[in-house]
This record gives sequence, C-alpha cells and structure tokens, in this order.
Amino acid sequence: MRTIPLLAALCSAMAAPAGAADWPTYRADAARTGYTEEPLPARLAAAWEYHAPHPPESAWPHRDRLTYDRAYQPVIAGGRVFFGSSSDDAVRALDAASGRTLWSFLADAPVRLAPVAWRDRVFAVSDDGHLYCLNAEDGRLLWKLRGGPRDEMLLGNDRMISRWPARGGPVILDDTLYFAAGLWPSEGIFLRAVDPESGKVLWSNDTSGSIEMNQPHPTARAVSGLSAQGHLVAAGDTLLVPTGRAVPAALDRADGRFRYFHLQANRALGGSEVVAFDGRFANRGPLFAMDTGKLVLDAGPGATQPGEMVVVHPRWVVHNVPGKPGTLVGRPRDTLVVPKETVDRKGKKQTIQVLAPPTWTTALSIGPVHGLIVAGDRIIAGGEGKICLVEVATGKELGATAVPGTVYALAAADGRLVASTDRGAIVCFDGARHRGPLVHKPQPATAASGADSPEAKAADAIVRETGVREGYCLDLGCGDGRLALELARRAKLRIYAVDPDPRNVEKARDLFVREGLQGVRVVVHQADPKSIPYADYFADLVVSGRSVSDPAWLAEDSGDLRWARPFGGMTCLGPPNAMRKAARGPLEGVASWTHQYADPANTLCANDAQLHGPLAMLWFRDTDLFMPNRHGRGPAPLVDRGRMFVEGVDALRAIDAYNGRTLWEVAMPGILLAYHQEHLMGTAGTGSNVCLGGDRVFVHNGKKCLALDAATGRTLAEIQTPTAADGKPGTWGFLAFHDGILFGSLANTEHLVTYRFLRSDMGQLYTESRALFAADPDTGKILWTHPAEHSLRHNAIAIGAGRVHLIDRPLARGDEPQPKTQDAKGKQKPPHEPGRIVALDAKTGKLVWQSPPTAFGTMLVLSCPHDVLLECYQATRFRLDSEVGGRMAAHRASTGEPLWDAKASYESRPLVNDRTIYAQPGAWDLLSGKKLPFQFARSYGCGILAGSTRMLVFRSATIGYFDLEGDKALRNYGGIRPGCWINAVPAGGLVLMADAASWCTCSYLNQATIALQPR
Repeated sequence: MRTIPLLAALCSAMAAPAGAADWPTYRADAARTGYTEEPLPARLAAAWEYHAPHPPESAWPHRDRLTYDRAYQPVIAGGRVFFGSSSDDAVRALDAASGRTLWSFLADAPVRLAPVAWRDRVFAVSDDGHLYCLNAEDGRLLWKLRGGPRDEMLLGNDRMISRWPARGGPVILDDTLYFAAGLWPSEGIFLRAVDPESGKVLWSNDTSGSIEMNQPHPTARAVSGLSAQGHLVAAGDTLLVPTGRAVPAALDRADGRFRYFHLQANRALGGSEVVAFDGRFANRGPLFAMDTGKLVLDAGPGATQPGEMVVVHPRWVVHNVPGKPGTLVGRPRDTLVVPKETVDRKGKKQTIQVLAPPTWTTALSIGPVHGLIVAGDRIIAGGEGKICLVEVATGKELGATAVPGTVYALAAADGRLVASTDRGAIVCFDGARHRGPLVHKPQPATAASGADSPEAKAADAIVRETGVREGYCLDLGCGDGRLALELARRAKLRIYAVDPDPRNVEKARDLFVREGLQGVRVVVHQADPKSIPYADYFADLVVSGRSVSDPAWLAEDSGDLRWARPFGGMTCLGPPNAMRKAARGPLEGVASWTHQYADPANTLCANDAQLHGPLAMLWFRDTDLFMPNRHGRGPAPLVDRGRMFVEGVDALRAIDAYNGRTLWEVAMPGILLAYHQEHLMGTAGTGSNVCLGGDRVFVHNGKKCLALDAATGRTLAEIQTPTAADGKPGTWGFLAFHDGILFGSLANTEHLVTYRFLRSDMGQLYTESRALFAADPDTGKILWTHPAEHSLRHNAIAIGAGRVHLIDRPLARGDEPQPKTQDAKGKQKPPHEPGRIVALDAKTGKLVWQSPPTAFGTMLVLSCPHDVLLECYQATRFRLDSEVGGRMAAHRASTGEPLWDAKASYESRPLVNDRTIYAQPGAWDLLSGKKLPFQFARSYGCGILAGSTRMLVFRSATIGYFDLEGDKALRNYGGIRPGCWINAVPAGGLVLMADAASWCTCSYLNQATIALQPR
C-alpha cells in the first residue's frame, strides 16, 4: 500500500500530541462523536494487516439502516486493538504495534458490536444475550451478566442465538456501564445499568418493550414498544437507545426511567447510528433535541438535513450530503442551526430552523463514504476499497490509499489509524517507514482425517443412512468433537454440539478453532443434552458423538427428541454397526395452506388445531429474495409438509418452515414484475399464479404453467395455456389444484381495472377470464373447457367436493380506468349487472346446477363439510367500485338451493371457519346467516384476515392475532409489520410470514421473514 502524503503546511501546523490517547469505545466516546483530539503523524503508511479467519456475517446484509456489523468494529486502548467477531464468535486482542494476536475469547454466539475498554478491562456483548467482562491483558473472563430473563436460544439471522440477543452495544460514562438485550418487543426488552467493577446491576428497565403506543403509520397503534439494536449513546443525563430501523428512544441515565420514543412522529426516519452533541443528536441524518426527542430542523422550502454519516469536531460538524453519499460538507459547530425566512405554500412568511450554509463542500475521489472519523484536524473517510484524508477546516482532500474491502469502521489512537473492512481485514497505518505491511492470515491446522476411527466410520454411516447433507445438525453429547468434525468434512451442515462436561467443551472448541470451523460451521455449548435451551424443531439431523463409543448414551426413544424438524428430521444415534435411526413425522393437528386463500375453496382458513396464542418467535432471518413492493400485493406464501413457498420478483423459493433454511430456488426472471408497483391491487384482484397440489408446486407466467417437484424444485412438467376462442395464444389467469386436476382460465386481457393507490401500469394484472379449463397435471392434456356467457371473476371461483363453483356475470365497467357510468340521456347506469352462479362437475365440466340471473356477489367461499356456498363481497380497504359490500347470501353447494340472504356490514374479505363466518368487525352463522355475539376491531392495516381453527391472524399496526379459544382478545406481536394483503399465514402449527414489507420506508423496527409458534 502506498503512503498517504500530507501537505507540508499542514504538517508544520500540527501540534505534537501531549500524550497517547485511546479510542476505547465505538466512535471514540460515549456520545459516539467519532472524534479524537490526538492528531495522526504527518505521513501514514500501512504497518500491518490482520485478516480474520472469516469475513463478517452481518445480521441484516440487505437493510441499509442496520450496518453496525458490516465490519469488525475495533477499539484501541493500552497499545492493543480489541474487536469482536460475528463469524467465529470471538473477542480478540491484537498488539497495536505489530498486529500479532495476543488473546482470543469465545462467546456462545456472534459478537456484533464494538467492545468497550475501561481501565484494565474489556466489555463485550454477544447474541448469546450476555455482557462479558474480560481482563484486557490476557482475555480471562472476570464475570458475565445475562441481559434477558433466562437461557433460551433460537435461530436468528441464521445462527443459534439468545431469544434476547444483546444488541444494545455497551457504553460507559461516569464509571457506569449500560447495555441492552432483546430484539422483539413482545418477547421483552431489557436495558441495564451496571457497575463495571463488580458487575452489579444498578438499575434495570424491563417494561419498555410492552408499551402500547402509536406505530409508524397514522392511526396505527399497538402494544409494541422499543427494541435495542445498535450502539447505545450516553450524554448528560440521557441514555439513547437505537431501536433498529427507527429513531432512538431515550431513558433517564440515573434510574432507567423511560422518557420518549417518537415512533409515529418520525414514521420514515431512523437507523442504528446515533451521534450526540450540544444538546442534540443526529440519527442517520436528521437532528433531534436531546431533551424532547423532537426534530430540530424544520421541513419545507430551504430546509436541509445532514446525511447518514456525521462526525463532530470541536469547531466543525462534518457529514455527507443526503442523496450524495460521496460528498462531504463542513459546517461551523457553534452556528450549525440558523433561522431562515421563507414563504409557506399559502404565501405566508415564516421563519424556520435550517442548517447553516456549509463552509466547504468536497466530492471525494473514493466515492460513497461508509466510515467517517476525525483525528486532530484531519477527516478520515472510508469507502469501497479506499480510505482518504481530508483537511477538516477546508475540506481539501489530502490523499487516498487502497485497502482490501469496503471500510465500515475506523479508529485512531496512539499515532495509529485502524481501518476495518467487510472482508474481515483490519489494516493499521502509522508514521513509521515500512517496506511493506506485516500480514497476518490465520491458517487452519487441519487434523488427520482418521478415516479408520469410529467417528469417521459413524459419519460415513450417518450421511449414507440419512441422506442429510445440508442443514442444521445437533450433536447431543459431542465429547471431544470428533464426530462433528468428521460430519463437517462430509456434509454442508451447520452443527451445534453440546456436552455437559466443561473439559470436553474446551477440547472441542480448541479443535474447531484450529480447523477454522468455529462459528461458521460448528458451535459448541456446555449443556445437559436432556435440557438444551435450543428452540424446537430446528435440526435437520440429530446425532451424538458420545453414543458412537457408548451405545447406552441417550438410549431412550430418539423419536421423542423435540429438536428434530417435523416432516422428516432425522435422528441417528449409536455406533456405526448398530445405529438407531428415526425420521420425525408431521406435528399432530397441523394443516397446510396450499392456495392464495388457504385452499381452492377460498375459505381463508386452515384446519390447523395446533396453533393458539400467545405467540413467540421460533426463527427469523433477513430476506435475501427480491420481493415485490408491498403495495403490489404479491402472492401469499404457501405452506405444506414442512415447507414454505415464497415467490419473489424474479424467483420462486422453498424454505424450511421450521428453521428458515432455503431449500431450493428456481429463477423466473420478472415473473412478479407487474406486482412490483404501487397499485394496491395485485392478487386482491388477480388471484395468485402459484398453488400446491400433492407433491408439486404449480406456477404460471401467463404463457405456460410449470409443475415443480416440491422437494427439489425440479421441473416435472410444462402445461401450455390453451388457445383462445379466436385462435390467438391464450393468457393463463386463474390457477388452482383439486383432486388430481389442475384448473386454469383464459384471462380477459382487454379488461383492466384501475389502480387503487398510485399511478401504475395495470397492463398485466388480469382480474377476469373468458373461459375456465381443467388439465391433466402430468400430461398437460386439456380435459374440458367451460366458456363464460359473460365473464368469470377470479375471486368468484371456488372448488371442492368434486365441483367447480363460479359466478358468470357481466363485467363491472365501473372498475375500469375510464368508467362509462352514464347513458346518452345522462341517466346513471347500473354499476354492475347481476349474473348466475354455476356449478360444474370438476372431472367432466358438465353442468350440475345454475342459479337464476340474480347473483350479486363478487366472490365465493365453499364450505365442504357443511355443503354451503357463500356469496359475498371483498369489501376491503382500497376496494374496487364493484365491491359494494353490505350483503351476504348462502346456497346449498350441491344443489344451489338458497339458504339465506342477509344484510351484513363488514370491511374485510370474509373467511369461513367451520360454521362461522368472520369478517371484520363481526361474525355470522354460516348455516343461518344470523349475526353472532362477536365483536372484533383492529388498528391500522390494509391487509386481510387469515384463519386457523383456533386463531385469526392479521395486520393490526404490527402483527395482530385473536385467539378464538383462549383469552379471546386482540394481541400484538410487535416490532414488525405484515404486508398489504396476506403474507402471514397460520399453517404447519406456526404463523409463517414471508417479508412483504421490503419496500416500506416506514420505521417498523425490523423487516424479516419469520416464524411464530404457540408459547
């Protein structure tokens, strides 16, 4: 690396440091200003490079507001560089002069945030939920403190972590240490003040997660308080708690009393980065008053805000420009905010508070800035593959040099500059002359394979007998770790190994550290194998290292082990020649969700008796699938046999429903591109283009339908769309599967409905069809075709009990973009003429019955157990004009006999749960149409209800649910929102929610794909 030259004038002007200053915490101090008064040497050259065994494994690599662990965050104190690792779970100390590793300490989960150096100690928090106090000289554990209430672990961000991970990065001010644990408000958030000497808890706030408060959208309210995700900030009498994607909350530093969390007022603002100064704080740009939490700067003409990167010098505030991440500006600190005269929209003069004009503006040669600090009178900016120096008073760029990777973390102390990158490289620059940097690249020391050892033979037998080569593995009683090692060599498994003997744990950990497998492939925990605090269902494979040599170890029935994944999780215990093998079956009483509205009958309710409240997290992970805009209302996730199927803009993916692992993905470029818009129509009108049937997944792109193997994603068949009546190629519209038959329709591509929200291209969103057909899913042969007399609305096709029920009705011209609602005489035309309900034999297409031409509805729901066909409206928010609501009627499904016709006020898509119709805000008896004594109200949300036997799930600001047999009250699972139609489905004994809010700018604390389970 080349030296960074400085101007001679600057060199002569720099005062020599009075003494070495440490950089003991994230961004130098408790306020996270990113400033040290100690200047760097006149010339800087790379002294050493440390390359970690593995690059960082960021928790949220696709969330630009949560960047706290994109690199290993270094601190510098006492001639040492300390940092934690998100990949191998270690806290390390390097010699600051040479980069040599001095010591390493292993936590039980990733260490994602910067440690704190204090006196002779180093403090670090981990996703295992603990605060660790280590001896700075040798890394010995002095004490540790659990942040959450107990030891429980689950899969979070693809790692086994505490239910209450400690992601509130530690901070020390006035010899008091603060940290926080808990990510999901409904699980509990725990904020603590601690004596750093003894570890004694001085105060604890454990109630701020369960606050009933306003959520980001106007009128949205839920029991969902703050979270803790990012480095805590301590300034004056205030403790600022970053809450993830939202603005920070404030607590009283003296006693932990909750002060404020202005979530709704700052609905689209926030992020994990917070900087405090001069009675204000910057949070990923905007400035807020420390005492009130309110915005300092006004919006409106002439108003400005800082960018995402802010650093505070005694005389200057330096930040990037919003929308121009590679441009820095410098403003005088003492006159940062100034009044400005302007004119509002009505022409009235007003005075607003704005940022002072910048003294300088510089477009950096390195491009976007990802790390920013100031040392003395120089700015150090980190970018993609480079760092550069800038004069703080003038903004003049002084030079740049290359580094391996994108620089997300910087620290300066004792005449050294340390830069850390997303590749796991830590580079130290100093003022000495070097021929080249010392390079430290830890090399794994591979142990002999031991091909003839009992563990190697057992590993061969396990892989051969179970066929499990990928996924999560649990080693119950791992001994010295040899079986886990041999399995890791033979299969792409992420192994969690436990043993009750601390000596075995130490031996196994040493083995995996030497092999370079620690954290990234194998993690060892000390625990009694009969009471491991891991979540249910996570393991694809359960083995036991100790049972290889001791067949009596865990000799009880292996099929009862709760950690094995339902629907095929394998248990394989014992020696190679006498292994006890078992495959776990399905959970009792669970049901599937095979179509957009649960089933081809449109019940919107799964017959899942396993699910009930209260709900707790089972697993969560970032979403690395390109999902359509939530306002595009893409297809619901589908669930069957332990798999969840999720469709993105360019691909279809299968996910293990019980541990979140991606099973397969099939590229389908642009398949949901028409849904990646702001129309708020999507599947609410078109229906879904994907459904499940038996062991297959069916998905169409308009031109043809693919039949994919549900287990592998392999294409089994292609069913071509029939030719339209005019001889032209048809377009596939409706899709369903029932009793071995695939059903489709020929879409009416000329009838388009208007967008319901923002201007969008509706050209490929077809809501009605000209004909319905049935096909053999194996051969693609068309079995029969039923042409419409008028038109077939996709929402009004319900299939079950060997019949296809549909409404054949004239088009609703009022739904079209330019409705013709008046005749020549100016008289209002009927908005939507009635039609007929038609029932066809599903196998032959022959007419079973049809109603008189009096059908009023726009949707049908079939109850097969009760032989009832419900005719109603989809009277939801952002409805089409034809969805007038106010009425329901029921018919005998097998004969068409009218059963009842009733006025009914409802504002949702009705669902049928056994003999009850639920539609917000009430319920009706399916057999009589009588109103039931049930009242239901939810908070803000444009999605719809989804049901199971004992529960309703929906959006009520955050995730909402109603336990029909429990406390019969609306509850929230907070910190996250569902999508704008249906993407939280109750099936498989879980509530499974694929992320359908990826394009939402509103500051719900997390965006993720999750699974909730009954507590």
